[in-house]
Amino acid sequence: MKQILPVFKREFYGYFRSPVAYVFLIVFLFVSSGLTFYLGRFFDSRVASLDVFFSMQPWIYTFFISAVGMRLWAEEKRSGTWELLFTLPVLIQEGVIGKFLAGWAFISVGIFLTFPLMFTVGYLGDPDWGPIFTGYLGCFLMAGSFLAVCSFTSALTKNQVISFVISVVINLCLVFLGWSVFTNFLSFLPLSWVDALSNFSYTTHFNGFTRGLIVFKDLVFFLSLSFISLLMTVVVLER
Repeated sequence: MKQILPVFKREFYGYFRSPVAYVFLIVFLFVSSGLTFYLGRFFDSRVASLDVFFSMQPWIYTFFISAVGMRLWAEEKRSGTWELLFTLPVLIQEGVIGKFLAGWAFISVGIFLTFPLMFTVGYLGDPDWGPIFTGYLGCFLMAGSFLAVCSFTSALTKNQVISFVISVVINLCLVFLGWSVFTNFLSFLPLSWVDALSNFSYTTHFNGFTRGLIVFKDLVFFLSLSFISLLMTVVVLER
């Protein structure tokens, strides 16, 4: 695994060599803030917390992280550089992990840049900082799971648009599974099956973090989903 760091550096610095990265970060911050303050009616709630901000993140990630992840392997396949990459002394596993960590770090920069929201809440009231910090931890872990799924879908095709659409559909389904409105459509299934399906939802496992709880099963869900998605990426690239 010696080549993970060089791949990580190549990919991470590559994001900032393009103006698209800066546009992405600016739009991400504007959308996150706009949905929190306007659509979420942050000031009308009169509660010093970031619950509204956190509730918007799964929906924002569905589109923004899919936009980041669509190029991970689709662009390499389109340009033919992925074959060149693996002629170098780089294992497929090292390439997958290095590119994933670089994308995750880039997205984490965007999440970190939302820190003024914490100062806003602290200035307006006396918030409970525990749920805020665990909520950010949940955002970080959930972003990794979103990106890992996008890495897999990007490996399936050389067309970035197709990769983006597949990623949005898969991640959107994993978000909706935690909503009762969606599970009501599955009423023809046994209740135990519906409950089992809801456990595969991002929101089901993210909600605990927003309440200040770090539950082992939630950690396992995000980490295992990321691991399985990356493992499937390796299998696709090997074949």
